[in-house]
Amino acid sequence: MPTRRLLLTLLAAAATSACTALPARASGNLVDLTVVDRSRGDVLSTWRHRGAGWVAGRPGDRYAVRLANRTGGRVLVVLSVDGVNVVSGETASTGQTGYVLGPWASAEITGWRKSHSEAAAFYFTALPDSYAARTDRPDNVGVIGAAIFRERIVQPVQRPFESQPPVASGRLDGSGNRHEPERRAQGPGAGAAADASGERSTAAPAASPPAMRDRESLAKSEKLGTGHGEREYSPTTQTTFERASSQPAEIVQVRYDSYANLLTAGVIGRPRPPAMPQPFPGFVPDPR
Repeated sequence: MPTRRLLLTLLAAAATSACTALPARASGNLVDLTVVDRSRGDVLSTWRHRGAGWVAGRPGDRYAVRLANRTGGRVLVVLSVDGVNVVSGETASTGQTGYVLGPWASAEITGWRKSHSEAAAFYFTALPDSYAARTDRPDNVGVIGAAIFRERIVQPVQRPFESQPPVASGRLDGSGNRHEPERRAQGPGAGAAADASGERSTAAPAASPPAMRDRESLAKSEKLGTGHGEREYSPTTQTTFERASSQPAEIVQVRYDSYANLLTAGVIGRPRPPAMPQPFPGFVPDPR
């Protein structure tokens, strides 16, 4: 009997430690963060390990970070990859610039922001080839994070007997067609942020990053990072945004590495062998 109890305990422990692939997203109350494999158009699978979500990337594959606003108001997302702000290139801090998402809007961030019209593609690569390592900041390679801020809304004060101006979402021209107000680019400052509500990315002709032309050259033990790929058309504009607080309302994050490394580290549980027929399974049961 003691032996049987021990075996049952071990089997239960093995079942508990097995990892299951989950949808590749970091779900927040305000914003969901999803990692998308651009070469196949698939949402990557992720695994939960010690309270963190992990994504398995393939060396050489380009990817995008999909952000989805779950609220009815605008939010600012300060996005970092490998500890680097993806818009400014600075060592990431929550007080920096980021992307503004409209109510219920989503956007795919495909690379390091180079201008209002271009971004350098994200792709998985060996740590020494990562953008962070090539700019002497390798310590935080392997994590994608988003700090989310709500917008401060200032209600206008109406004075007694003051006539209220008409409210319109756009302007009308002589033909009666409505035009949206022109967005004006703001200069550098704490209130300036990229408007991601219309974020689009068009890939340049497919070309493997120079350092990753031969995938087999990447050792299985080499940690993955994010490279600075080819420039792509990725238009955006600037807008103003006043934060409701100095600290983010929430932070979501996803960690990543190669499948082999995650398997070795125990993040991905090795699949259990299928049940095999046993010659002596126990006592004879009653027929149905």
